[in-house]
Amino acid sequence: MKKEYRIKKSAEIELVMKEKASVSDGSFVLYHISNAVNNHFRYAISVPKKYGSAVERNKMKRRMREIVSKSVFRDDVDFFLIAKMKSKELDFASIQKALEKLFARAKIIKDRTK
Repeated sequence: MKKEYRIKKSAEIELVMKEKASVSDGSFVLYHISNAVNNHFRYAISVPKKYGSAVERNKMKRRMREIVSKSVFRDDVDFFLIAKMKSKELDFASIQKALEKLFARAKIIKDRTK
């Protein structure tokens, strides 16, 4: 996934969180906001230090990035994805299933019928 698809500035991440449009389950939290400025979606991922060592956090981030890169999102959305401690118990297939459900609940997945 290209770097232009990532939200890097903390001010932009805070803006997404201030909108308070979020969905969550026991393992992940997804904040999302509509953004008409860009012609593609943008995202940020966070795994807190409480999650574990740097190796464990990076592994989860890689898994989450892979799932995001395989999904098809609306072009007018920015989102911020946070892993919770409970996600540590999940394998890749379970993580993928949980994230796809969150994306569908947030209605940020592109409609494939159009």
